[in-house]
Amino acid sequence: MDMSAGDRKGLSLFALIMIGIGSIFGSGWLFGAGAAAQVAGPAALVAWVIGAVFIGMIAMTYAEVGAAYPIPGGMARYGHLSHGPVLGFLTGWAVWIATASLIPIESIAATQYMTSWGFGWAQGLVEPAGHQLSASGMAVALALTVVLWLTCYWSVQLLARANTVLTVVKFAIPVLAVAALAASGFHTSNLTAQGGFAPYGWSAVLTAVTTCGVVFAFNGFQAVVNLGGAARNPGRAIPVALVGALALGLVIYLALQTAYLGAVPPEQLARAGGWQGVNLGSPFADLAKLLMLHWVVTMLQFGAFISPAGSNIANVASAAYMVTNLAETGFFPRKLAAVHPRYGTARPAMWLNLGFSVLLLLTVGRSWQALAGVVSAAMVISYLIGPIAVGVLRRTAPELPRPFRLPAAGVLCPVTFAFAACALYWSKWPDTGKVTALTLVSVPIAVLVLRHRAGSLGAARLRQQFAPAWWMIAFLLWLAVLSALGSPDFGGHGIIPGGLDIALVALSAPAFYFWAVRAGVRARATGLTGPPAAAVAAASPAVHPTPPVTPTDHRPTVSV
Repeated sequence: MDMSAGDRKGLSLFALIMIGIGSIFGSGWLFGAGAAAQVAGPAALVAWVIGAVFIGMIAMTYAEVGAAYPIPGGMARYGHLSHGPVLGFLTGWAVWIATASLIPIESIAATQYMTSWGFGWAQGLVEPAGHQLSASGMAVALALTVVLWLTCYWSVQLLARANTVLTVVKFAIPVLAVAALAASGFHTSNLTAQGGFAPYGWSAVLTAVTTCGVVFAFNGFQAVVNLGGAARNPGRAIPVALVGALALGLVIYLALQTAYLGAVPPEQLARAGGWQGVNLGSPFADLAKLLMLHWVVTMLQFGAFISPAGSNIANVASAAYMVTNLAETGFFPRKLAAVHPRYGTARPAMWLNLGFSVLLLLTVGRSWQALAGVVSAAMVISYLIGPIAVGVLRRTAPELPRPFRLPAAGVLCPVTFAFAACALYWSKWPDTGKVTALTLVSVPIAVLVLRHRAGSLGAARLRQQFAPAWWMIAFLLWLAVLSALGSPDFGGHGIIPGGLDIALVALSAPAFYFWAVRAGVRARATGLTGPPAAAVAAASPAVHPTPPVTPTDHRPTVSV
């Protein structure tokens, strides 16, 4: 796991695609179909399509920036490249929180599925009433977190070899599950019974995108961007791996959702009073038990360990890159960027992530469903800088070789940012407030670091450092206020009527986008970003500028 952008020994295109697919097929497929059906009914199928389109738009913006700046863990660095150190820290913090939070949630998923075992101790891991982990369940999830974390402790080559094997195995499990459920009898009446195709309205479909694991499931694209800098040919590998992993992921998730909807016995659906009453703790395993598919139950129990393990290989590596990049910009202790001289792993960063994972597990990680909503909202915040970085760097670094160029970027980038704003709003209050507060914790930390490192940094200089970041702070506060006052369909207090709330989000988002792009251009003009000499001269003495990456002019251009 070499942190140097220039030392790209590591990953072939095939290995990078396997990492992307392996990350996409984590615990999301184990719970996502059941959770989405419970919230949106059969219209959950639409939620998966919306989620794939949204993540695809986000991923393509990162494909351009990632191919031009193939830095391992680059999602934590692009804000620094476009707007300077303060916004770089804010966005890097958000990306780190979102990525590190994935480590414990995979262990929670595996623990919850253990309740489908026939042993009494396994069934006691989760409290039956609320499907939350018991004390013994928390202990098992904690042990699994440590074991899965150790998978990446030695080297990136181990990551690639282990992930390829695990991906092939765990890819077969959902495919076989779909085939078995479909063969057991597909009840087409389920798609229209109990209130029709969209029994809870289309607002429930939008909510399902971010609260039921849809965004969470497709978030595996981040592993491609974050680890793509270690590929042999990043300019070609990153966009091709993104498209391949997302397309295959959508096909499988639609198949899983369709199989789940059709396999639920109609009499049970009627007894439950509709899809909201179908509350299965281990959705596919419990459903297979109802259908007497015992071999499927055994296979799913095995898959409940394989899928989270495969995803966590990439999660642990990506989270380590996040910490290393934040340390290299000066906002985290420099010791966290240390790389083991023999094994090439950033062990101090990995220890920090393990501590954060354990803290999250012990405080809010009582169930996969509860944690997935918060983690998904944090992920959406981490996506915001992608389309903005494209808009800024197109203006401030037009000469930069771009092996991949996003087509119609002038239109797609503001539209993508508006889509991300809506997705954050759909996350529902109070989760939007929680992740806003967690993200903005980085603001006082940035102030303290700048003042401590730079000594007598004056108020005017501090304002200049923060100028490119105000749009981000204002945007998050604005979204949190709209979420709190908006429609009850999205958890708000109903002061702003439904329909008007989403219109306000969608119409205000482009204004924030163009504010952000203008702030990035001004940051370049004042020397906070740009050529190394200008960045060094303008930056605070102890806030180290992002080491530049000069792409090879002869890398092949690829279009998607």
